[in-house]
Amino acid sequence: MNIKIIVATHKPYTMPADKMYMPVHVGRAISADWQQTGLAQYTGDDTGENISSKNKNYCELTALYWAWKNLQADYIGLAHYRRHFKGGTGDKWQAVLTDRQAEKLLENYDVILPKQRNYYIETTYNQYIHAHHRQDLDKTLEIIKEKYPQYTPAWDKVMNSTKGHRFNMFVMKKDLFDSYMDWMFDILFSLENVLDISDYSDYDKRVFGFVSERLLDIWLITNGVKYTELPVINMESQNWPKKILNFLKRKFTAK
Repeated sequence: MNIKIIVATHKPYTMPADKMYMPVHVGRAISADWQQTGLAQYTGDDTGENISSKNKNYCELTALYWAWKNLQADYIGLAHYRRHFKGGTGDKWQAVLTDRQAEKLLENYDVILPKQRNYYIETTYNQYIHAHHRQDLDKTLEIIKEKYPQYTPAWDKVMNSTKGHRFNMFVMKKDLFDSYMDWMFDILFSLENVLDISDYSDYDKRVFGFVSERLLDIWLITNGVKYTELPVINMESQNWPKKILNFLKRKFTAK
């Protein structure tokens, strides 16, 4: 198998040594000083057919779009510079999924996904509207109903669930990857045309990356895709008490 996992990054960082991984500098088209920061060692998302200039709104999706249009492999996936699939034990970097481990999993599954995140006290829909803007999802649903009505039952199921696959991380068989990219970007480009984000904060202007995280499960369920899950390793420490406190604040104080 020829497996390529692109690693989305906006800064120089330690990368997995395995040949399967391909660091991609996201947003290079709008990064003025990338040649002076060590990012020149990575592939830019601004070559070939690309949407690199949309990175502030599409986040890691500019790397996925680049891979869709320019990268040839049997399987294509995405990880983040500080977030990787766990394949083994030991030190964080030693535990990162290897080509050999991925190949063994993909003999039996079409897709590798991260373990689902469980919000416990909130559904996917409620968690999103408390953290972002309600209209992001409501307008997305309007587009799906109009263009892909067969996906609405899965939309309802996902939005009413407390669990979901996040981070836009996966490793996917190429034909499925192409199909998913075509579907997802059609929805997101349509959303971009009707969603006014002029008053959004810089954080919320990353809306298309946020919405896409909720689309993956809808596509998987509708198409009956066979997948397996792996834990995710975060290469940097996380302040979980702060994360939980912010989550509760959004839930109980959001208007």
